[in-house]
Amino acid sequence: MDIWHGLNEVPENFDRSIATVGFFDGVHRGHQELIRTAVAAAKSKGLPCVLVTFDPHPRAVFAPGTEPAALLSVERKAELAGALGVDHMLVVPFTKEFAALSPEQFVGDILHDALGAQEVFVGDNFTYGSKAAGTAKTLPGHASAHGMSATIVDLLEQTDETVSSTRIRRELAEGRVDIAAELLGRPHRLTGEVINGQGRGGAQLGFPTANLDLSEGTAVPVDGVYAAWFAVTDGPVRTGSDPDGDMLLGVKYPAAVSVGTNSTFDATERTVEAHVIGRSADLYGLTGHLDFVGFIRGMVKFDNVDDLIDQMNADVRTAMELLGEN
Repeated sequence: MDIWHGLNEVPENFDRSIATVGFFDGVHRGHQELIRTAVAAAKSKGLPCVLVTFDPHPRAVFAPGTEPAALLSVERKAELAGALGVDHMLVVPFTKEFAALSPEQFVGDILHDALGAQEVFVGDNFTYGSKAAGTAKTLPGHASAHGMSATIVDLLEQTDETVSSTRIRRELAEGRVDIAAELLGRPHRLTGEVINGQGRGGAQLGFPTANLDLSEGTAVPVDGVYAAWFAVTDGPVRTGSDPDGDMLLGVKYPAAVSVGTNSTFDATERTVEAHVIGRSADLYGLTGHLDFVGFIRGMVKFDNVDDLIDQMNADVRTAMELLGEN
């Protein structure tokens, strides 16, 4: 799937498409329904489907520091959209100049002129144009003025509440990674380069860990210990698996994951560290991927290292049970 970073990357001869528009943070089950509807329409008309999204979050531009934690990177968003059948993703840089476009200009400049959209699909809570003056109610009129049609897709409800990125972040903040996974339609994933940590896991405790370097602003579950699946792929400075280890690239292995500070050792830095159960390999420089499955316990300060080791052994057993492993 092509990713176009800005209108200047859209091919000049690109003149007909079906579009779906939104921020799509999480590409959760509600987003998936919207995207599948647009993809089905595109296939029926023999046209490419374009997903239009924005980066960064609008609040990062107008109120820096208040933007919500990101559930997905742009690259992961594209990966998930492509798996749903989207042909191209247009990432519109969100700037104050872009935000100043009127609703009419947004539809005309982006959807009609740049993408040649014949039909546009959005969720019921969609807003567009300066001061969010355009809504799902005004979109059909603005679209028809350019010979386009607009389809508004109802928001998805689960347990009498709308499936939303805000709701998913709330579940993660409470450690309910299993419920977040239900809303996402897959486990919440953290991705980052495996970097050097404090070195205590293997040397002092007998539980070597992979320490992930996460992008700033990533949505991380609340501090605690979790069961997760861990995999590594080629990294920014290194490719290929450790020939002396027993972990292959792209294969998921069971893991017990610590999120937070290690208060037993009076550490202050918040880290995400995965102990890959029953495996040993040099992972530094590779890219690690954690898919969170279940919450095990909150963070505790232990009186001595032996008590911590006993608890870590219990955590490993619980992680294996939650992951359905023997």
